[in-house]
Amino acid sequence: MIELLFFVSAFLAEVIGTIAGFGSSTIFLPLALFFVDFQTALILVAFFHIFGNLSRMAFFRHGLDRRLLLIFGVPSVLLTILGALLVNYAPSDLLKMALGIFLLIFALVSIIKPNFKFNPSKRNAIIGGSLSGFLAGLIGTGGAIRGAFLAAFNLRKNVYIATAAAIALAVDVTRIPVYLGSSFLEPQFYSSIPLLFIIAIAGSYLGKKIVDKIPQTIFRKVVLVAITLIGLKFIYDGVLYLI
Repeated sequence: MIELLFFVSAFLAEVIGTIAGFGSSTIFLPLALFFVDFQTALILVAFFHIFGNLSRMAFFRHGLDRRLLLIFGVPSVLLTILGALLVNYAPSDLLKMALGIFLLIFALVSIIKPNFKFNPSKRNAIIGGSLSGFLAGLIGTGGAIRGAFLAAFNLRKNVYIATAAAIALAVDVTRIPVYLGSSFLEPQFYSSIPLLFIIAIAGSYLGKKIVDKIPQTIFRKVVLVAITLIGLKFIYDGVLYLI
């Protein structure tokens, strides 16, 4: 029963993550912690995230912004390595709290003032890529902040999802070897990886079917609501840590 709930939560996280263009790891990681320790959850969710992003790239393959992939993705990959190496040394809950405050302010301002967004500049793409990559390596999730910065470029939903998935894939491919080198994954969990692969494909497929029926204007609101909820969750985790 416990294992079933673990895999059901993975499926739901992938559906939601595909619709929002990010968030499967953000949603799945705290759920996975009910079943396994943090380091095991970190690497299992990273594998799951790879499978999900491969599926999204396949389903949205005609919508990739190669320029953003380069200027956003390269700093993401480089800073991911640093974040992954610091996993055992930094208070992740405090970092998540700071990130949650930032995301909550960004989302609320964007909802109250729909025309507000970051300047879609090369500088902001590099900043967003660096921050999201570092946090992905360190706390297992950088998709929300990646989404906040990518939203500035007002991409069509298919382009947004495909580009975010490609950047996230590069980050995951980078951080998993670091986690494996730190012996985060014990042998008894190897059998879970193939099933996570199947679940990621199924979740991405269902998510794509839902995305195809969502108008562009509503899509941006869905992304902002997802950012708000994730920000609140991170703030809550940080407050619990301080208490």
